[in-house]
Amino acid sequence: MQQLLSYLRRCADDYRMISPNDRIAVGVSGGKDSLTLLVLLANLRRFYPNPFSLQAITLDMGYDNTDFSGVQALCDRLDVPFAVRKTDIKQIVFDIRREPNPCSLCANLRRGALHDEAIRLGYHKIALGHHFDDAAETFLLSLFFEGRIHCFSPVTYLDRRDVTLIRPMLYIEEKEIARFSSREQLPIVKNPCPADKNSSRQDVKQMLARLEQEYPHLRRKIVGAMQRYPIKGWDK
Repeated sequence: MQQLLSYLRRCADDYRMISPNDRIAVGVSGGKDSLTLLVLLANLRRFYPNPFSLQAITLDMGYDNTDFSGVQALCDRLDVPFAVRKTDIKQIVFDIRREPNPCSLCANLRRGALHDEAIRLGYHKIALGHHFDDAAETFLLSLFFEGRIHCFSPVTYLDRRDVTLIRPMLYIEEKEIARFSSREQLPIVKNPCPADKNSSRQDVKQMLARLEQEYPHLRRKIVGAMQRYPIKGWDK
């Protein structure tokens, strides 16, 4: 806990993510990343010099038998309000549109629904669970599939919605999150999406794992290059 909190706090400080009296909505999918982010922010809240409040938001995508009661219990224990926004995203993507490559449309719909719910509840800053590995993978996805040098930013302001997105776990590797979520027995909600683990991102993840066997610390070198270049938004 203390080690991950130190990484999260350093990232938040480096990119000035948290201002005094911020109201921060945490996007909680029920996966290990978002649940870890929620736990870390709830603990950081106790001693961070800039006081802030939290609100957990989960999107119900419309899949049958999805149970968020464990997430509710965790939020109760952390003293964080919890809201579930019901959506018809599953129906739109798979039943109506029948998208052969559903990830892009699904991501857009999820972003819109999350932003809408945060604004409805009075929160204009949203914390997302992207981590160190996500940054390296997104860089390569942009390079391979879009032909551009690009990655999401640690902090992104969306002027049309007056919403700021923050990603405080960008200094934390996925393997550390996996260990933490297992040790803390976080109430992970299994992803019911039929496209889960079957995407270009998963292909890049597996490719990076293979390459790191021959080129150690490749992810760290990629993210370091993004900061030194720097890619827009990554300069400290």
